[in-house]
Amino acid sequence: MSTTVTRVRAAYDRIEAVDRPEIWIDLRPREEVEREARTIDERLAKGERLPLAGRLFAAKGNIDVAGLPTTAGCPSYAYHPEADAPVVAGLRAAGAIVLGTTNLDQFATGLVGTRSPHGAVRNAYDPARVSGGSSSGSAVAVALGIVDFALGTDTAGSGRVPAAFNGIVGLKPTRGLVPTAGVVPACASIDCVTVFARTLPEAEQALSHMATGTAPTLPGRRPGPWRIAVPAREQLGELDKGWAQAYEAAVAQLAAAGATLLELDLSPFTDAAAMLYEGAFVAERYTAVGAFVDKATAAGDDSLDPTVAGIITRARDLPAHQLYADMDRLAALRSHALAELADADALLLPTTPGHPTLAEVAADPLGANARLGRFTNSTNLFDLAAAAVPAGEVNGLPFGVMLIGPAYTDERLARIASLLQPETRLAVVGAHLTGQPLNPQLLALGARLDRTTTTAPVYRLHALRTTPPKPGLVHVGEGGAEIETEVWKMPAAGLGRLLSTLPRPMALGSVRLADGTDVPGFLCEPSALTDAEDITSFGGWRSYLNAE
Repeated sequence: MSTTVTRVRAAYDRIEAVDRPEIWIDLRPREEVEREARTIDERLAKGERLPLAGRLFAAKGNIDVAGLPTTAGCPSYAYHPEADAPVVAGLRAAGAIVLGTTNLDQFATGLVGTRSPHGAVRNAYDPARVSGGSSSGSAVAVALGIVDFALGTDTAGSGRVPAAFNGIVGLKPTRGLVPTAGVVPACASIDCVTVFARTLPEAEQALSHMATGTAPTLPGRRPGPWRIAVPAREQLGELDKGWAQAYEAAVAQLAAAGATLLELDLSPFTDAAAMLYEGAFVAERYTAVGAFVDKATAAGDDSLDPTVAGIITRARDLPAHQLYADMDRLAALRSHALAELADADALLLPTTPGHPTLAEVAADPLGANARLGRFTNSTNLFDLAAAAVPAGEVNGLPFGVMLIGPAYTDERLARIASLLQPETRLAVVGAHLTGQPLNPQLLALGARLDRTTTTAPVYRLHALRTTPPKPGLVHVGEGGAEIETEVWKMPAAGLGRLLSTLPRPMALGSVRLADGTDVPGFLCEPSALTDAEDITSFGGWRSYLNAE
């Protein structure tokens, strides 16, 4: 069976296993996706280069996917696009396969993930808490291991808040780098298409196939360590219990990695954040879908979320003079903010001030939502780039931070964010070795070769009857031999991602190397060796293949 078809079947099995129907608005038929998977493998067999071959993704329900209705979370709004949005088309051209469209805060209006007639999307770690919005379904589909990456949008933080709440990466590119054609707008002038993934390299790889804009050549940064701006503790305001300490730990981690810390005045960022909904800028949401909402409200359409409808209809009557006054004020705040950032490579902030429960959001839908945007709302108003990444846990739940920088510093932000991602090592002896069929899995997860060595002389190697061919490493103690081994360094989250797709009879265990150290590595269940050839005498998988 083709590798891609196997991955597709595993994804649909995973959808059934997690039993989270609220993640999806529309799923493509399984048989249709399997046919596309076979076509991908046929194209690969003919020598076609498909960098994302076999990678599975989902698209937020306000992004056009040909063959599925675009609803923006409102069934009565649905239309049937004739073509994929450019971001979807770019990913599919690179070999990725879209499974379906995901649930969202209706019309991308919200940061909570509960404002949808399809139901609230529950958090991947704690179903009693919100998943974050508006790109809720996309984030949870990634966090639960259904898809490799997913598309969201981010106007006020919708591509970063769900990432933080579900322990994944969310990249919000500079406006204009990624096209927004084929996307139902929230606020068209500041909307961005974003990407979620479980690791930073996965997110960056996907984003590279979504971007069509060209970044200008920026002046080179001055030599020296990264310069990270951090606000005074009191400017962060009230945070959930344990969050200040988690944030300070992330600051300390960057400092330990050699970064220079600079104090920054956060007030222009938080003042502008309050303006996004409290000021006249919300009027652009009425421009996007207001006429539809008015008509649907008059008709008694019960698919409208009342909180979303209220936000949009109230924006209809904002006076024009308020918009111009707010634009003047925003320009002054932006000048102040950029001046504060002038000597820094990035600003480090908690992604949100806290993580509410579903009950807390139900009790105060507007207040709870407003609190979540304290640090995210100003980013697009100021035309900045941002990367949200996991930074540990608080009370067993994910804690996330984000790095914010000037437009077109996307790559720089990713490099700094990588310093916050813990690394681990992985010992491989077979199909994941350099040049072998499964090695691209490691590369896609951000792994890099550390060294080539051998195991301690306590293992035997067997050729398993699998597709693709791979060996099984078994610990035997006496009677073993040294086996050629590569040790790779990779993000710890990447190892978890790899483990979630590891097929039997392979297993992750501790492998002892020739120098006596133990590292995680691939071993084999002894039950799989019944009809497997013992190839220990070859000293390694590559030597065996060369002899064959």
